[in-house]
Amino acid sequence: MNENKYPDLLALVKARKSVRAFAPAKVERAKLEYMLEVARLAPSAVNFQPWCFVVVREAEQLKALYECYPREWFAAAPACIVVCGNHEASWKRASDGKDFCDVDVAIATEHLALAAVEQGLGTCWVCNFDVARCREVLNLPPTWEPVVLLPVGYPADAAETERKRKPFNDVVKWERF
Repeated sequence: MNENKYPDLLALVKARKSVRAFAPAKVERAKLEYMLEVARLAPSAVNFQPWCFVVVREAEQLKALYECYPREWFAAAPACIVVCGNHEASWKRASDGKDFCDVDVAIATEHLALAAVEQGLGTCWVCNFDVARCREVLNLPPTWEPVVLLPVGYPADAAETERKRKPFNDVVKWERF
């Protein structure tokens, strides 16, 4: 008998939600390492892997990171993974020069979020933050951009919240738009 709480990918995806209330419990390093390994294995354009994951767990560093996104719920997260991208190291499409760094980073970030759910943790993508201050807090080299702040922790509230999604037929087209 399969004892996995998420018997298939669809169940795991349905369980993922944006968590904005965290329990004070620390996140075990093994769980963070598991999440990071899942993200490391994410696909990227031409396999260039233009990402880096900065894990922040120390109280003083979390406090400094809070300056980049001053929200009380964010400050309650016991850990944060800052997903960074390097536009100089990413693949660019020849026909129009489109830079795939943000796409690659988004794929890796969602791998992190799904792995968190599988580990009993919660996350919330944060993209509206002070990038310059974050770069300073993390001492990032000039070629690296912080793209996503991903607070990580045990959800404080297990209550189900309905996620609004467009109907299947509104977002799926067959053969032509």
